[in-house]
Amino acid sequence: MGFSAIFGVILALSSVGVAHYLDGGYLRELVNLPAATIVLGGTLAAAFIQFRSADVRRAAVLLRWAFSHGRQPHKETLESILRWCVIARRKGLLGLEAEAEKLSDEFIKSGLQLLADGKGRDNLRSTLEVDMVMQEQRDLQAARVIESMGGYAPTMGIIGAVLGLIHVMGNLSDPESLGRGIATAFVATVYGIGLANLLLLPIGNKIKDLVQARYRHQEMVLEGLMLIADGHGPKAIQQRLQGYLGG
Repeated sequence: MGFSAIFGVILALSSVGVAHYLDGGYLRELVNLPAATIVLGGTLAAAFIQFRSADVRRAAVLLRWAFSHGRQPHKETLESILRWCVIARRKGLLGLEAEAEKLSDEFIKSGLQLLADGKGRDNLRSTLEVDMVMQEQRDLQAARVIESMGGYAPTMGIIGAVLGLIHVMGNLSDPESLGRGIATAFVATVYGIGLANLLLLPIGNKIKDLVQARYRHQEMVLEGLMLIADGHGPKAIQQRLQGYLGG
């Protein structure tokens, strides 16, 4: 699980809240619905204007992925590849069809099915490489959505600050409204800068790292399946794939 990401968000929010409290403020002063509406709504609207709706939806999926995904299971996958090698040598490539049906990973499942269908290594490589590249490009584009939102959020905070000051200037005779307007102005700025630098930009970079790590994992799978197709034994495959275990 992505414990580090969750811990980072909690630490960031706690640091802001504790610093505000130590400076003599109250936590309720940081809760402002109009400011949140301006920053969150404006940032999301800007993303929809710049990107396709499919990219924005994919970005939402990857946000959840960033908080739930752990390391790539290189060691476990290598053990599976070695097991598939033994099955292929004992039962033939057709024996891998039953193994493919047990898997939930569509990429690996597709590769094993291609082997079971008797496709050559060239067909296997070309098919899986297209899947790898297209998935990588789609997810990197979604990561750019999140990074772009990190660029828009501070600007939305400034817009919220200006709107708050406009409200203040229009109600100088009402001290109570004056206080609320100033609060909205400054809290909106905090929301915009905090959302960008404590969440969106770090998460965007984390997703890019996860995408690259998954690509390396898929490269390992592809290499292993091609070695099986070429008839290599378990020991030779383990030696060839050992370098991936550090990824």
